[in-house]
Amino acid sequence: MDNFSARLLVFRVADAMAAVEATTVREIISSQAATRIPGAPPAVQGLINVRGELVTLLRGHVLLGRSNAADGETVVLIRWGGASVAITVDEVVDLIPTSEVELTTRDDLPGIDPKLVRAVGLHAGRSFLVLDIDALLRPLLAA
Repeated sequence: MDNFSARLLVFRVADAMAAVEATTVREIISSQAATRIPGAPPAVQGLINVRGELVTLLRGHVLLGRSNAADGETVVLIRWGGASVAITVDEVVDLIPTSEVELTTRDDLPGIDPKLVRAVGLHAGRSFLVLDIDALLRPLLAA
């Protein structure tokens, strides 16, 4: 099993529960209007201004292949490749110490590309996907 940082941030996107390592999270903010980028892929909602920094805003439900017409109300800012990337989520659920999470392999994930998932976590009777941020973002943002 992969080595994980001390805590996981768990959030909901449509009907999917997912998590990222807390060390990759810069901050959590309210959703804001994005400036559309012509010709951008469907997962890219646009650009937002976060205290003077232009940040690419991604649609969480599109990234995870969920059919949800609305974009999330909450934005999770992720540090990736020396920059910040924003992802819309419906709700931030918890911040969990990895010592309290049972992690298993990512086999047979219905409706989710297994390449985007590092592990499946179980905490307090609730399961969630631990996302591979690099695999999730690289196809969209690598230049």
